[in-house]
Amino acid sequence: MEPFARAIGGLTMAAGLGFDIAAMFWMHRQRANILPNRAATALVTTGPFAVSRNPIYLGNALLIAGAAPVLDNPWFLPAAVIAAFAVGRLAIRREEAHLAVRFGDAWRDYAKRTPRWLIGRRRG
Repeated sequence: MEPFARAIGGLTMAAGLGFDIAAMFWMHRQRANILPNRAATALVTTGPFAVSRNPIYLGNALLIAGAAPVLDNPWFLPAAVIAAFAVGRLAIRREEAHLAVRFGDAWRDYAKRTPRWLIGRRRG
C-alpha cells in the first residue's frame, strides 16, 4: 500500500479514536451511563453528540474503515459497512426507542437536529 493511503487510513483511525474518547469524556462529564445494557441517565447533546447521535459507533466504524489501508487489507472496508449496518439494526434502534421514552420531547428535538451518524437523513 502506498504511503499516502496509509496516512489517510491512519488519520481515519485517529478520527475514530477521537470520536470514541470525546464521546466518553462528554458522557462522563454529564454523568451519563455509558453501558448500553443499562438505562440512560442523561441525554448528552454537546461535544461530539452535537454532530452525531452515535459518536461511539461512528468512531468504531471509522477505526475499522481506516484499518483497511493501514493494514493493507481491503476486507476491513466492507466489514466497517456491515458493522455499522448491524449496529444500527441491533443497538441503535433499541437505544433510540429507550431515549424517546425516557427523555420525550428533548430527545425528539435533538433527533430532529442531529444526524444519526455524521451525515445523512435526520429523523423526523
